[in-house]
Amino acid sequence: MKLYEYLAKQVLAKNGVPVPPGRVAMSPDEVAAVALEIGAPVAIKAQILAGGRGKAGGIKFADSPEQAREVARGMFGADLKGFKIDRLLVEKKLKIENELYVGVAVDGAARRPLLIASAQGGMSIEEVPEKAIIKRPIDITWGLYSYTAREVVRRLGLTGIPAKKVADVMVRLYRIFRAYDAELVEINPLIISTGAGPGQEEVIAADGRLNVDEYALYRHKDLPAVEEGTALERRVKDIGLSYVELDGDIAVMANGAGMAMATLDILTRYGGRPANFLDAGGGASSEPMAQAMDVLLSQKPRAILVNIFGGITRCDEVAKAILWVKQNRGIPVPLVVRLVGTNEAEGVRLLQEAGIVAYKSLDEAAAKVVAATKEAR
Repeated sequence: MKLYEYLAKQVLAKNGVPVPPGRVAMSPDEVAAVALEIGAPVAIKAQILAGGRGKAGGIKFADSPEQAREVARGMFGADLKGFKIDRLLVEKKLKIENELYVGVAVDGAARRPLLIASAQGGMSIEEVPEKAIIKRPIDITWGLYSYTAREVVRRLGLTGIPAKKVADVMVRLYRIFRAYDAELVEINPLIISTGAGPGQEEVIAADGRLNVDEYALYRHKDLPAVEEGTALERRVKDIGLSYVELDGDIAVMANGAGMAMATLDILTRYGGRPANFLDAGGGASSEPMAQAMDVLLSQKPRAILVNIFGGITRCDEVAKAILWVKQNRGIPVPLVVRLVGTNEAEGVRLLQEAGIVAYKSLDEAAAKVVAATKEAR
C-alpha cells in the first residue's frame, strides 16, 4: 500500500526525520489558512499516488496566503496523471543548497534490504546514471550500522554538519523500513538547506514515500487505508481484473500475469508501446472478457492485441466475448488476436466467420499489431 506524501511525512517526522512545517488542506480557503499559519512563501503540492508530479505541474509556489488560495483554486479538481486532485500539501518553501536521494528498498534478488543513495537527488532514481548511485545491502540480523551510513555519506561528498545529519537520516530510514514492514521508504529530494545561516545547515525531507507490504497491514492498524489506482484502474479492479495504465498506444489483454508481462515485453521488442497491463485471469469467462474489452476501448488506443493461452479459459468463450463487443459496441481500431489452447479450433472458427484473423504465434501477432499501429498514425 502506497501512502500519500503527507502521510509518509507524518511517519518520517514521528521517527525523527526533519520535514518542512506544513499540513494537508482540503479546500482553497484551508490552503490560505495554512499559508498564513506557517508563513509565506509556500509550496503547494498535489497529493496523488504517482511519480513525476513536479514535471506534470503538480507542485506550485505562492508568495502570500491570497496567492496560495488562487493557486489552489486552479489545482483542486484538476486531473493530474489520471488522478483527480482532492487534497494539497502546503509547506514552507525551502532554501535549497543541495539535493540528495536516499532510500531503502527490498532487493528481491538478494532477498534483503538495500540502502540506496545518490548526490543527484530531485529526479527519478531510474533516470540517474548507475555510476552515480551508491548501493549497500543490509543484513537484517545486524541492521544498518552507523559506520556504513557514514561511509556512504563520504562517497556522496558530504562533510561537517550535513554529513552527520544525512547519516543519521539513513539510519532512521532503515528503522522505519523495518518497523513498518516497508517495501520502499525514500526521500527524494533530501534537502540540505542554508536558510538558518552558515554553519547551521539543516537536512530536511522535501518529499517522502512509504510503500508498505499489503500482507503486513494487519500489523499496522495505526496506518490509514489508502485506496490506490486511477478511476479506471479502480473500475477494472471492481470487475475482478488486474489492470495498470501505461503511456503507450496499443491496448493489451492477456490471461495470466505472466502472459501479460510477456506480451508487453514482446510488443516492446517489436517497437510497440503498450497502453496498459490487463490480466483477464486464468479462468475468465465471456462476461468479464467483454467488460475487459470495453475498458480497453475506453482508452482510445490505436490498436488492440489480445493474447490468450486457453487452459482453464476456453478459446471459444474468448471469441464469443470479442464478437459480442464487436457486434454491440463496435471495435473502431485494428484488433489482433493470438489464440491457442482449449477449444482453439472452435474459437478460431468463430473469429474467422466474423472476419477476424487469429494467430497461433505471439511473435507474429505482436509484429502485426505494431505494423497496424504505424499504419493508423
